Amino acid sequence: RNLACGVLPIHGDGTVTLVGQARFALMNYSWEMPEGGVPEGEDPLVGVQRELAEETGLIARGWREVLRMELSNSITDERAIAWLAWDLTEAEARPDPTEVIATFRVPFMTLIAEIDRGSIRDAFTVATALRAYHMAKEALLPGWLAHAMLTRV
Repeated sequence: RNLACGVLPIHGDGTVTLVGQARFALMNYSWEMPEGGVPEGEDPLVGVQRELAEETGLIARGWREVLRMELSNSITDERAIAWLAWDLTEAEARPDPTEVIATFRVPFMTLIAEIDRGSIRDAFTVATALRAYHMAKEALLPGWLAHAMLTRV
């Protein structure tokens, strides 16, 4: 009964913070954007802000919803909303007690290259990153942010 919410946090230098964790359904390790379930009745933006802070310790001043998805509509009614976040400050991460999370900061274009290589496979992350790339290329994001995302290698 949760809404899947995710956020791609983009730093001013064009890097993004990813989280890594073991995913038991496929018995693999996954690098992905911060994401989690937001209970029915909670404002999705408030929930994803909480997930970002819990998993990475980041707090963002700039937010933009960029994507709504039906994750596997042939077998489930799970829906998802994704945001981009920027103007980030660091605080203390507080993951759930059951989560063992690593964080890693990479240039946005490295994330796109890793998606192309097939090493980033989380569908929600892939869709959000490709949407962000499209938005940056089409001048649908603040100019300084798009420039940082597209030029940092």
